[in-house]
Parts: sequence; structure tokens; C-alpha cells
Amino acid sequence: MPTGSPSRRRDFRLLLLGQTTAQLGTQVSGVAVPLLAVVTLGASPFQLGLVTASGTIAFALVGLPAGAWLDRCRRRPVLVAADLARAVLLATIPAAALLGTLTVTHLIVVSLLAGVARVFFDVGYQSYLPSVVGRGDLLAGNSAMETVRACGQVAGPGLGGWAVGALGAANVVLAQAVTFAVSAVSLLAVRTREPARDAAARSRDDGRLGRRIGEGLRFVAEHPLLRALALTGAAGNLAFAMASAVNVVFMVRVLGLTPAAVGAVVAAASLAALAGAALTPWLARRLGSARIIWLSLAVTGPAALLTPLAQPGWGALLVAAGGAVGELGQIVYAVTSVSLRQRLCPDGLLGRVNATMRVLLMGLFPVGALAGGALGELAGPRATLWPAGLLIVLSPLPVLRALRGVRDAEDVPDPAAG
Repeated sequence: MPTGSPSRRRDFRLLLLGQTTAQLGTQVSGVAVPLLAVVTLGASPFQLGLVTASGTIAFALVGLPAGAWLDRCRRRPVLVAADLARAVLLATIPAAALLGTLTVTHLIVVSLLAGVARVFFDVGYQSYLPSVVGRGDLLAGNSAMETVRACGQVAGPGLGGWAVGALGAANVVLAQAVTFAVSAVSLLAVRTREPARDAAARSRDDGRLGRRIGEGLRFVAEHPLLRALALTGAAGNLAFAMASAVNVVFMVRVLGLTPAAVGAVVAAASLAALAGAALTPWLARRLGSARIIWLSLAVTGPAALLTPLAQPGWGALLVAAGGAVGELGQIVYAVTSVSLRQRLCPDGLLGRVNATMRVLLMGLFPVGALAGGALGELAGPRATLWPAGLLIVLSPLPVLRALRGVRDAEDVPDPAAG
């Protein structure tokens, strides 16, 4: 049961401090690195694509092994090591720029290695949070973390653009390295001890890596609710990636929006995500912490159909409205579904289950982007946005079926008990 706001706890405030700095640094650097590649190094579009892709491909390469390994050790030391590794890796970029030796290849290698560290951090962090806040306060804890993430998305790009102009892109990357170091220090200051693994759990995990990975995959596949969450999340991410491949082209070439107007549409979606993250605990109390999972998508999903209905002129406001409503629903779903997943999983499987879900969801982004790009070439941007929108509308059906008649997370039946 919830015990009160986790922000009253010193250790959670330390986690929040570290993530606030790290998320802001990440968003600011998200502007600095592409500008550094294009303006300073003269990178081609293909080279810039390699820099971007190298930061996310690690989920497909090491995501599942990372989850299996994290279930055999304490997670906080891994989180600290991941933060420190990213700090050192990023610091090599301004150092190389100062020495005049920075290349696009350097950026690609740093992005790839930092992406590996991010995999271990992201999977480990979702597995470590229950140890700090307790399973009864996971919803409030995840809501606070997503609020921090959304704040970074709102403020980061604008701050990053200003900082690059004032300080230079390489110095902004150095600032991000410092934020990861701050996050590592905040984790080191946490006093909460992780629960010790019992001898039986360690014995079960002493098999081969492939067998341990398989246990995580089977747990998700055989658990009715986790399987439903995976299907819903996969459908949503596939649709989002399809739409992302043509959204900017649609807004600029079909609707005739200026770059400033496109930025305003993105900002509206980010503000809606911020509002959704902050409102999630209240919505869960009013509507039910289990019911809100599917309800958040069922109510907001149809807004995705507003975007392909948009027309030049005032009709372009439909894009902003559809994006903002959709982002609000997606963030509420993300917070509540992750919180329920953390409650349902035994601690000894949590790393593998989180890794399985992350690999599944992140792995669909390139698939959806390629499909959206190909369909956009053949049929045009508007025609691509229609199937993407319909997929979003249908995405909550698996979770609705699994949670039908259940109001709160505490009432979710345990399949093992049946």
C-alpha cells in the first residue's frame, strides 16, 4: 500500500536530483552533438544518421544480456559505473576538440559506447527504484521521474540552442558529462540497501546466459498481463515510429508550416507530457491505478486521427491538438504500466523482464521508421499517418482485455496463485 509521497525520503530526493541534472544535460546535449557534427565537422546527412543510430542500437545488441546480468548483482554499483562511464566518454569530445583531433568517427564511437552504458543504466534503474521507494509507492516515484524527464524535454532543446551559441557545442557536451558525474555522486549517497539475494535465487541463476535470458522472455510471454502490456506498448511504439518518419515532411511540405511553427507543435506535445506525468497519481486515485492504464490510451488515442485531417492554415492546429492529447495519454500509460510491471515481477527476474520490454519496444523504432518512410515514399505523408493513427486507436485492446473489471493494481490477480 502507498505510504505517502516518496519525495519526503532523503534517498529518493537524491535519485531525483541526479536524474534532474542528467536528463537536462541529455536534452541540452541532444542539440549540441548534431550541431557539433554538422557545423564543426561538416558531417553529411548519412554520417549524422550514423551518429544518431549508434546511440540506440545498443538496446538490440546488449539489452537482453544486460538484464540477465543485472539480476545476478546489486544494481546501484552498476548504475554508478554507467554514469561515470558516460561522463568520461563524453569528456573525450571537448578534449579532442581542444586538441584539434575530433572526428565524426570519434562521435560515432562515443555514441555507441555511451549507448551501451545507457542500456545498463535504464534497465538497472527501473529494477533499482522499487528498492528505494517500496513497491507501494512505485506510481508516485515513477510519476516524479517522468515529470523530470518531461521538464528536460521542454526546457532542454531551447536551452541547448542558446548554450551552443554562447559557449560552443563542445563545451555544452562537457557540461553534460558533468551532469552524469553529479548523478553518480547522488547514487553513491543513497543509504537504502538493496535486498540480499537468497541462496535459492542465486542457485537458480547460476545457469548459462542464454537460459537466464530465456527465463525472462518466458515470464513475459506466459504472464497474461505482461504479455498484454508488451503487445500494447509494441503497437504504440510501432505507430509512433511510423508517424515520426513523415511528421516533419507533412508539416513543412503539406501544411506549409515554418520551422518556428514546427517547434511550437513539438513544444505543445512536450508541455502536455509534463502535465500528464504530474497528473498521473491524481488520475490513478480517481479512476483506479489499473483501470487508468488502458483508459489513458482509449480516451486519448483517437486524437491521433486529427493529424491526417489537418489542412494548411488554421486547420494545421489539428496537428498540435492531436500531438498534445496523444503525448498526455502516452505518458500516463507509461508511468502506470511500468509501475504495475515493477509490482508484478519478482525481484530476481525484474532486470530480465525490464530488459525484455525495453528491447521489444526500442527494437520496433527502426522497424516502424523504415516502414513509415517506405510508405511515405509510395503513398505520401498523409496516407502514412492514417494507418499509424488507426494502430494507436487499437493499441489498448490487449490491456483492456487483460484488466477488464479490475480497478486498482492491488486487485490484479496473480496467475501463479490460480
